Amino acid sequence: MERIGEAAALEIARHLPTRYQEVTTPLGTAAANVPAEQPVLATILRAGLPLQNGLLLMFDRADCAFVSAYRKHEKSGKFTIKLDYMSCPNLNDRILIVSDPMLATGASAVIVLNALMTQGTPQQIHFVSAIASTEGIEELRRHYPQVSIWAAAIDDELTGKGYIVRFRRCGRLVFRRKIQQ
Repeated sequence: MERIGEAAALEIARHLPTRYQEVTTPLGTAAANVPAEQPVLATILRAGLPLQNGLLLMFDRADCAFVSAYRKHEKSGKFTIKLDYMSCPNLNDRILIVSDPMLATGASAVIVLNALMTQGTPQQIHFVSAIASTEGIEELRRHYPQVSIWAAAIDDELTGKGYIVRFRRCGRLVFRRKIQQ
């Protein structure tokens, strides 16, 4: 997951404004294009942490934002998104990069972006995902058409519970089963 974050950061960096600057290397100084500003890296806890670590390897001076959001399942099989916590710097005129390994239905991405937008209006928004569904991409674009979506893979099929068939639950894969109260 971390390597996907690194690869995504490299691709995103190619589309960000840069400035020319002398940088110090182990062999001396060199002229290089560097990011004109550092982005804000936001992640959806807890599954997004490994992906964000990869982004941080490239944007090592970035500010960070954290949002605790998860699916709260009902007996009927439906779910709602619970947002328990958010820590975020001012986003006005910043570049915002949100990471969540799985963009399935798009519901959590929209709720998280709604919450983040209370902290200001970014100049650019990027959403990084290891795998996304067509449905999730469409839902995110319906609410936030200006968002650039970066996904390592796209799957057309969701399970009846709204999970991507080939990926299942990233949080469980990385951190084991979570006990909900």
